[in-house]
Amino acid sequence: MQTATIFNHETVALDAEFFSACEFRDCRMIYRGGQPPKFDNCSFIGCEWMFEDAAANTLAHLKTIWTVGGKAPVQALIKTITEVGR
Repeated sequence: MQTATIFNHETVALDAEFFSACEFRDCRMIYRGGQPPKFDNCSFIGCEWMFEDAAANTLAHLKTIWTVGGKAPVQALIKTITEVGR
């Protein structure tokens, strides 16, 4: 668990990590498809979000579904994701 840490211009591996009251400035945030990270009261300024390994494979699969006419299920998934925080 990282608490009240400032990350500046760093590459941060996210899988299975927990961050509390951290600030990320111009970082490369990498998620590889393992256990999702948890963020509590963190801020992100100018960060780049990267998806590699299994996470990248999942995004590629969603893109394939979209391009073969499966727009509706992908859009429904996006809607579900964006409504979680409301």
